[in-house]
Amino acid sequence: MIFPSKVDRSSLTPTTHPQTLVLTPHKLVTQVAWVVMRWPPWSSESTNDEQKQTPSSWLSSAANKPSSILDWTAFTELRTILPTVVLTSGILVAARFHRRYLRRIPDAPSISSSYLRRRSIFGQVTSVGDGDNFRIFHTPGGRMAGWGWLPWKKVPTVKKDLKDKTIHIRLAGVDAPELAHFGRPEQPFARDAHTWLTSYLSNRRVRALVHRQDQYSRVVASVFVRRAFDFPPFRRRDVSYEMLKRGLATVYEAKVGSEFGGDKMEKKYRKAEWWAKKRAKGLWKDYRRVGSGWESPREYKNRMGMGDPPPIEKGNGKGKTGQK
Repeated sequence: MIFPSKVDRSSLTPTTHPQTLVLTPHKLVTQVAWVVMRWPPWSSESTNDEQKQTPSSWLSSAANKPSSILDWTAFTELRTILPTVVLTSGILVAARFHRRYLRRIPDAPSISSSYLRRRSIFGQVTSVGDGDNFRIFHTPGGRMAGWGWLPWKKVPTVKKDLKDKTIHIRLAGVDAPELAHFGRPEQPFARDAHTWLTSYLSNRRVRALVHRQDQYSRVVASVFVRRAFDFPPFRRRDVSYEMLKRGLATVYEAKVGSEFGGDKMEKKYRKAEWWAKKRAKGLWKDYRRVGSGWESPREYKNRMGMGDPPPIEKGNGKGKTGQK
C-alpha cells in the first residue's frame, strides 16, 4: 500500500465530518501534527494579518488601538461604581476621624483654636509642677485606641523621652499658694497644695476641657478625673472644685484672664470656697486670726510684682491670658 506524501489541509478543517475522512496512518499523523502546531496565532498559515503577527508586534498593535474601541461601559456599571464609591468614602472618613480624634498633640502651642471651649483632651499626668498646674501626655482615644497595652503606644516614663511631648495645663478658676520660684519665698500651704495635687493626679488619666492658652505656653483648662477609691467610685470629679473644698486654693481673683468654664461653674467654685472658709480648712485656717498676716495667692503675687498681662482673645489657638 502506498501512503500519500501530502495531505490536503482543507480537508482537515473543523467543519469536515469525521466520517468523511479517510484516515490513513500517514494522514492521521499529519492531521494531529497540524492541529497541535496551529495553537500560537502567529504560527498559522492563514491569510489573516492578526494571526501572522509576532507576540511583540501583537502587543504593540493592541496598545496603539484607539481608545474608542475600548469598552467603557464596564466603568459605568453599578457593580463597578458602588464598590469604588464605598472604598473611597471609607478612606476619606477614616482619615478625617484619625485627624480629629486620634492624632496626638505634642504640646500646648500645637493645640488648634478649634479646641478652645469646644473640645477636650485626654491624657496621662506625667508631672505636677505647682499647686495648680501639671503636665499630661496626650493619649487620644485612650485604651480603646491601644494606649497602655499596645507595644508602640506606651507613655514614656523617662524624663528625657518626655521633652517637648507633654501639654502644660493650668487649672481653671483656682489660684493655689505659690512655691518658691526665682528667689521668691514659699507661700504658706503651698507645699500642702502641691503634695495633694501630686497624689491625686500623678500617673492618672485625666480629661481637660481647654478654655484658652496663656503667655507661659500653657492651656487653661477644667480638668476631670475618675478615681476608684473615691466615694462613689469612678465618678468624674472636677479637680479645681476638689481643691477649693479642701481649702488648698482660692477662687481666681485676677481682674483679667479668669476662666471658670461658665457662670454656673463660677458660682459652684465660690460656694465651695465659702464653705472651706467657714470651716477654716487648709489655707483658711488663720484667715480670721488677727495679726496672722494671712495673704491670698493673688495678694502674694501683687506684692511680688507678678502682674497680669492683658489676654489676647483672637488667634490661631495661641492666644494669651493673664491667669498665673
